[in-house]
Amino acid sequence: MLPRIIFCVAVVLATLTVILLALISPMSHEKHSSPWLALSLYIQQPQVASNSNTQPATHPGSGAFIFHHALTEGPENTSRAVGRAQGFIVPIEQFAHSAFNIIYLTFDTPEYSGSLTVQAKQVSHKDKEELTVVGGTGSFAFARGYAFFAQTRRQNYHVKLQLKFPNRSHTMPG
Repeated sequence: MLPRIIFCVAVVLATLTVILLALISPMSHEKHSSPWLALSLYIQQPQVASNSNTQPATHPGSGAFIFHHALTEGPENTSRAVGRAQGFIVPIEQFAHSAFNIIYLTFDTPEYSGSLTVQAKQVSHKDKEELTVVGGTGSFAFARGYAFFAQTRRQNYHVKLQLKFPNRSHTMPG
């Protein structure tokens, strides 16, 4: 009879231990939300001399737009460069939803090193666009979120990024 009582007490104690650990464990109360990172940057138009023979990278008739511009902290073209904005967009109707319509934002600063991929499937040619961030590398590995593009009076673009990083337990500096 004594072994049976010891066994019952052991089962009750084990059950209570599991219940108490579930109630007081710091992991059970921790929120598992992913941190968001907000960045505000500018895509600068290239400075081309008026007597230069350099033509914009477009294909007449096809409407293809290929670009490689500086990415800066501020709206002035003398602002600190933080990277490059590159892309290939075919805005004509047949390719409006093409997987080729991608904008790459590459970063090379002490804070961030890597790239973001922005999908430009729903470009409506307005002064403001909301596009989707579909991935990244380096400091931006596995990033998801939104990229808001707005044309400024200086004919450059203000880019606001709202990025989410899944499975990260710390907030990125910024």
